[in-house]
Amino acid sequence: QVRLVESGGGLVQAGGSLRLSCVASESITNLYTMGWYRQAPGNQREMVAVINGVGGTNYEESVKGRFTISRDNAVHTVYLQMNSLKSEDTAVYFCNTYPAHILPWGQGTQVSVSS
Repeated sequence: QVRLVESGGGLVQAGGSLRLSCVASESITNLYTMGWYRQAPGNQREMVAVINGVGGTNYEESVKGRFTISRDNAVHTVYLQMNSLKSEDTAVYFCNTYPAHILPWGQGTQVSVSS
């Protein structure tokens, strides 16, 4: 069974940056459109950014111009570069396929932004 492991989260001040990584246990990142999702306390999980097999990307409106999704299929990894972080970006961040979440969810990585 394919596993997803997210990392790179942490506590950062508003305006700061973080780079998240999502490593898959098997070579699947080249097969599917991959997405980053986030879930804040009391909220539903929402899509943040997606990247398809040819590098096309799409972003949730509030992160456009601040976040960049990328992938390195050679190491089964999807990245999320987050700049100009805001307090409202605080959430647990996950990766999975998009639009259907066909893989088991990983544990996520906590991003906390202090204002």
